[in-house]
Amino acid sequence: MKTWRLVSGILSMVLFVLVAFQSCAAGVANSLDASGGSSGSIGLVVAVLMLAGGIVSVVTRKSEGKGGNIAMVVLFGLAALLGFTGSGNFSDLVIWAAWCLINSVLAVVSLVKKT
Repeated sequence: MKTWRLVSGILSMVLFVLVAFQSCAAGVANSLDASGGSSGSIGLVVAVLMLAGGIVSVVTRKSEGKGGNIAMVVLFGLAALLGFTGSGNFSDLVIWAAWCLINSVLAVVSLVKKT
């Protein structure tokens, strides 16, 4: 599971840049539409949570405790929940939410496997 943590952490940190850029573009589109959509702002929150989860994943990859896995479940789970519920006109947010859900589920598997 150490390899999974390292790979998912690095990918999450790299994907942060893409998600943040897309979210900014979606936020500008929401502003220009004046439709009251908030998917761009939610996308930025998802991007920050994805970055935080990626950092926790890389930093705690060699730890034997449960704290890193619990933090990853919370961060990635919250990002997935926000992404799925707030996608609106930013349909790519569902893809990033699915990535966060996969990471959250694998953190739960790692948590259960260690007990």
